[in-house]
Parts: sequence; structure tokens; C-alpha cells
Amino acid sequence: MAVAKIADDIISVTDLNYRYAGQARPAVAGVNFAVRRGEVFGLLGPSGAGKSTTQKVLTRQQRSFGGQVTIMGKPLGAWGSDYFERIGVGFELPNHYLKFTARENLTFFASLYARPSRPPADMLALVGLEAYLDKKVETFSKGMRMRLNFVRALQHDPELIFLDEPTAGLDPVNAGIVKSLIADLARAGKTIVLTTHNMNDVDQLCDRISFMVDGRFAALDTPDALKSAHGRRIVRVGTPDGTAQDFSLDGLGDNAEFLALLRTGRVDRIHSQEASLDQVFTNVTGHRLDAAEAGAAA
Repeated sequence: MAVAKIADDIISVTDLNYRYAGQARPAVAGVNFAVRRGEVFGLLGPSGAGKSTTQKVLTRQQRSFGGQVTIMGKPLGAWGSDYFERIGVGFELPNHYLKFTARENLTFFASLYARPSRPPADMLALVGLEAYLDKKVETFSKGMRMRLNFVRALQHDPELIFLDEPTAGLDPVNAGIVKSLIADLARAGKTIVLTTHNMNDVDQLCDRISFMVDGRFAALDTPDALKSAHGRRIVRVGTPDGTAQDFSLDGLGDNAEFLALLRTGRVDRIHSQEASLDQVFTNVTGHRLDAAEAGAAA
């Protein structure tokens, strides 16, 4: 996502450590990273890697931790309840009042903030739920509840947004709407921390991604840089008869065989052989997405 960025950091984390009571190993062990204003930052890893604990620290669900965390220019521990006015959180599992209508849910949660929130009808229209404004949430499908969950995190116009699996359970059309809204938020200068196992979402949305394993970052870079670093430096050239030849990227412009093939006019496809993000994930974490994780990405 090629979007111009403002250089200042919204999140700065130095030597973050967290150990749960009774556990021999820390859940997070010496993590360092920063997230810039207007950036979509992906936080990924296998189950138990420490990403959820990191998010809980950043959203102040876990108050005690080691290391230094600065959010929007202020140490995290120095923030009071005003912190929650400035952030939005979209949880993986929708948590609504099922006997309330969509309007009543958004109105209630808006009442928890001192700052003004956008009208429920406007928020629901963003995700195609305007016709269900006064329908009880207990009648909603999982995908509808996920879309309601998403706009609830945005209705008070937060500067920093944490999203956990925002497209889980959505069909391709509605997933596309949510991803387009996330991209729009980043272009408007909002900062987004995205946790997901959907590598297509990561590839399309994230400016940088981190792969976390055993409480540490195993890799942190742009999606393109990670795919390039873990791929092969070759291009595969195909012709209409179904045959393909591989050529090294090094010295490609002087490769007589490659140039001769281009001059035949029979080339119908050329593909570089960078790794997919799924392959990078496996390479750097030593894990594959398990069935439950893959289901979240379906």
C-alpha cells in the first residue's frame, strides 16, 4: 500500500517483557519496535507466540510489564482513562448486547466516550448494514456481527486503532469493503495495528509486518522485502504451449538466451519467484498455520 507517511512514531516499544504468574518462560521477551503515524502495522505469529499479550499491553488490558512503551508521545503508564478516548479496539470475537438493536448497541458504546461519536446510521452505512439499524443483533449472522464490531471500534474517531481478525467470517465482497475502509483510515492519518492470519489481508494492507515466535520478533520488514528475501532470484518465462524456462535475475539484461526468447514473440507470461507470505511465515517462525488459524483466514 503505497501511502506517504508522516515520520513521527505513534507507538514506541523498547525491551518489552511480560511473564504470566506461575509461568517459567516469559510470554514476551525483549521486543522492540515502533509504529509510525498513518501506518498499518501487522502483528503476526503462531498461537502462543506472544502477539495477543503484546496487544493486551498496548491496549492497557495488561497494566504491569517490563520495558518502556510510549504511545502518542506519552509513557503508557502515564495515561489515564483519557487513553481510551484516543484508541479503538476491534476484538476478534464480537461482543454485543444481543437483545439490543444495532442502533442501541452503537448508541450505548458511544455513551462511554466524552468525545462525540458519529451517528449509528452513518456507521452502519459504511459496511452495508443500514437496513438493519433497528434489528436486534441476535438476528445477525456472524459476518454482520463482525461488521458491527468493526464500526463500533471507529465510531468515536480514534487516532490509534487495534484490529484483531477484522475480515474473519466475511464473504469476499464485505471483506473488500472492510479492507477498503482500513486503507482509507490509514490515508487519513490513522494508525492501525492489525493482527490476523489472513495473509492476503496482510499483503494488501500492511506497510510493515512482524512475525513473532516464542515471545520475540523473528522478522520485521515490508511484505515485499520479506517475500524477496525468502524467494529465489529468478524469473520464470512461459509460452503458450505450456512450457516455461527459469532465468537468473543476476545479469538478466545481458542473458542472450532470455533476450532471444523475448524476440520470438511467443512469451505470454513472466513471473518473479519471490516467496509467498505463507512461506515466509513458515520459514521464520518454524510453524505453519494450524487448522484453527487457517479457518480464521478463510
